[in-house]
Amino acid sequence: MFLRPRLSFLLIGFLAVTGVEGFAQEAAEEVPDIDAWVQRTRETFEVPGIAVAIVKDGHVVLARGYGVRRLGEDTPVDEHTRFGIASNTKAFTATALGLLVEEGLIDWDGRVIDYLPWFQMWDPWVTREMRVRDLLVHRSGLGLGQGDLLYWPESDVSRREIVEALRYLEPVTSFRSAYAYDNILYHAAALVIEEVSGLTWEDFVRTRIIEPLAMADTRVTRASTLEEGNVATPHARVEGVVRPVQPLAATATNAAGGINSTASDMAKWMIVQLDSGRVAGGDRLFESGTTRQLWNPVTPMPVGRWTGALAPLQPQYQAYALGFVIRDYRGHKLVTHTGGLPGYVSRVAMIPDLKLGVAVLTSQEMGAAFEAITYHVLDQYLGAEPSDWIGAWRDLMALRDSTVEARDKSEAAARDSASGPSLSIERYAGTYRDKWYGDVSIATEGEDLVIQFGRTPSLIGDLEHWQFDTFYVRWRDRELRADAFITFELAADGSVAGARMKAASPSVDFSYDFQDLDLRRTE
Repeated sequence: MFLRPRLSFLLIGFLAVTGVEGFAQEAAEEVPDIDAWVQRTRETFEVPGIAVAIVKDGHVVLARGYGVRRLGEDTPVDEHTRFGIASNTKAFTATALGLLVEEGLIDWDGRVIDYLPWFQMWDPWVTREMRVRDLLVHRSGLGLGQGDLLYWPESDVSRREIVEALRYLEPVTSFRSAYAYDNILYHAAALVIEEVSGLTWEDFVRTRIIEPLAMADTRVTRASTLEEGNVATPHARVEGVVRPVQPLAATATNAAGGINSTASDMAKWMIVQLDSGRVAGGDRLFESGTTRQLWNPVTPMPVGRWTGALAPLQPQYQAYALGFVIRDYRGHKLVTHTGGLPGYVSRVAMIPDLKLGVAVLTSQEMGAAFEAITYHVLDQYLGAEPSDWIGAWRDLMALRDSTVEARDKSEAAARDSASGPSLSIERYAGTYRDKWYGDVSIATEGEDLVIQFGRTPSLIGDLEHWQFDTFYVRWRDRELRADAFITFELAADGSVAGARMKAASPSVDFSYDFQDLDLRRTE
């Protein structure tokens, strides 16, 4: 996403081109079953299209597409097919900041308010102490995905409005005390870039990173997913069937997950990252000191327990650096990140001491597919005993699905279906306001209630009575897969004072942070 001018484009472009043709034999020798493995993965996890890039020692071993761009059509995915890389964009934003640090325009430990004087968090002390580095490392005190609902699904808010709303988000933990993944502070990072460079985040990333690396197929905005041409259509399982879904095209949030890229271009990105910013021919995108900053662990992350066939994934340590996760795998340092958007998920994984990188881009919301491919490739280069990663991830996904189903059934069984609401239906209708999000309206439609989020056109749903003063929100756009509960709060006089919401199932994406709304009735 972020670039440095006047680098040597020709050699890196040559590597990308020959990586598909000239290095095909190397791929056959070092990952002999890659084509069959990817095809089996596609079929097992119902992924229409996958693109894979492998780099080693500064060369492109493989950049190839598999499957089709869209279900029901024959157009194949190739090395130039664009996919949304989602949160793998975060490393580009961090690198962009690194370029500005090298130029002396900002400091990693500079206060955010020195660059954005209007910046404000909930706590005045945190506002004063928030540093540029803090924007990238998920230790602000915000909860998981807190703030995402303002722009997920697509809304009319601007980047500045997203960051200005931070002052209304009450933290879940104290500052720098715990890890919780967020997107919203990457939008603040984008505004720092814009303030000190005089360029939009999109123009900075395009002219200072994408163009110098000759990533000719890459786009820096989510809206590019809607373009005609060599673009993979996003897919997801909707009510039991994998089908095309509408992409998230909101441009205000590009800095956290807006880049669309290809196998060929992600190979170029990994080569530069693995060579401490050096581009083919000896020029540099960034200095080696920036690599040390980007890969320096900052925020410890919880280490889960992997067992059975997935036991080799068990890390000894795991931490978030600047746009990357740092952990170990089979005794080697692994620099990695994943990305997820409606219809797209991906992984980038690099082992620096081997100068080895793997990127897997997919057009279906099934992370097991990119995991099965990534670790199969890494194991080939590490000389590890073969593992049936496809089978292991298939079994884990089946366990996950059965666990979610059991939880949903348990919640339904616990429901007091004989209970009724405290008030007549029309008395719940009105306008409700959250200081952070804005207005949400609830209106009568015949004998039923309908909810509409003021800034989010797709968040319109029907309220079905669940129990007592709790209603089930069934969104009319079934692609959202984010049904929720809304519970109304009554005042002492029996009127409705407000409402709280929460996701109806653990399967709902964490970016639907309904639980962070405090809806107060205004009329």
